[in-house]
Amino acid sequence: MGMTMTQKILAAHAGLDHVEAGQLIEAELDLVLGNDITSPVAIKEMEKMNVDGVFHKDKIALVPDHFVPNKDIKSAQHCKCVREFARRNEITNYFEVGEMGIEHALLPEKGLTVAGDVIIGADSHTCTYGALGAFSTGVGSTDMAAGMATGKAWFKVPSAIRFRLVGKPAAWVSGKDVILHIIGMIGVDGALYKSMEFVGEGIRNLSMDDRFTIANMAIEAGGKNGIFPVDELAVAYMKEHSTKPYRIYEADEDAVYEEEYTIDLSSLQPTIAFPHLPENTKTIDEITEEIAIDQVVIGSCTNGRLNDLRIAAQVLNGRHVAPGMRCIVIPATQAIYLQAMEEGLLKIFIEAGAIVSTPTCGPCLGGYMGILAEGERCVSTTNRNFVGRMGHVDSEIYLASPAVAAASAVAGKISCPCRLS
Repeated sequence: MGMTMTQKILAAHAGLDHVEAGQLIEAELDLVLGNDITSPVAIKEMEKMNVDGVFHKDKIALVPDHFVPNKDIKSAQHCKCVREFARRNEITNYFEVGEMGIEHALLPEKGLTVAGDVIIGADSHTCTYGALGAFSTGVGSTDMAAGMATGKAWFKVPSAIRFRLVGKPAAWVSGKDVILHIIGMIGVDGALYKSMEFVGEGIRNLSMDDRFTIANMAIEAGGKNGIFPVDELAVAYMKEHSTKPYRIYEADEDAVYEEEYTIDLSSLQPTIAFPHLPENTKTIDEITEEIAIDQVVIGSCTNGRLNDLRIAAQVLNGRHVAPGMRCIVIPATQAIYLQAMEEGLLKIFIEAGAIVSTPTCGPCLGGYMGILAEGERCVSTTNRNFVGRMGHVDSEIYLASPAVAAASAVAGKISCPCRLS
């Protein structure tokens, strides 16, 4: 019986010739990630283990990004805890304010994630790095602590679902629309503890930013991880950003998949997830009622990359956000912020009536930089729209692509670029 991509990577890191779905293994880790919310818990747990330092100072990444710059005393204390731990253990990849960014955009940009790696992170969207052909998955802070101490983690080998992507997306259709379509099709538990493996000739029509977005939201379908084959575009990305050696794994022809789906990218439309689950999707053509909104957020680990900002700027250029509308744009890293500035994107945003924030996860988890009041509605490029996710329990979040979010900011209601005059 053959193995999937994910199973081959896990077998190699467990020192085994073969693994099967459901098998328990202990695998060597290439990277352990934590942020300013999850790391302090892991650090306290690690202190209970009475271990002598971390397993490898170069294979741990600590990224304060949720409440940074610190929004209050509690967040400042959390960041102080992480900062001092990094200093004590001489952590190479600790990113202070001025160097930081949203973790899942920052680590690939810094070249810390490459094909064939096994990566755990105390953040559920660690599955992002599957876009580069790595096995990456979110874990709890206790598992992060064990990973930092030992360089190993236990896994149950996941079974897999194969998604065959064909065709080319139409204008204003992006990776966000692809993954929202899939989640709407299979549900938020449709891939529970399974590997979501994306294949097919349609992948060549998806940018790396599209792929990062799709892999990032595998967890929103319950997936253990999302993963793409390594093609020329992925190799070029790794060569541009990383000096780490990478290893390409390919699924066996007789690999076993629990389910298989074919997605024709050319048939997709801009897709919006209605409150309060990512599976509550409608295409723009299915929305017949007028849904007025109060706020738009363009950013996050899902859609704060450079291409996302370029698309938003293309929509906002020469236009202005609707009266009374709050439009918040958050570049995902300092490098993206700088490039957006050099390309004139920030000028477009500000002239359109938007504000531009330093890199932060802030509004995505209801932290700061865009909290919703009772009864308010937000169109957001983030990845979750649970009850109270962005503020008051009686607020509403509509998940969408940067194109739809920007058009909605202009219209003052859910819209798309093709509907703007």
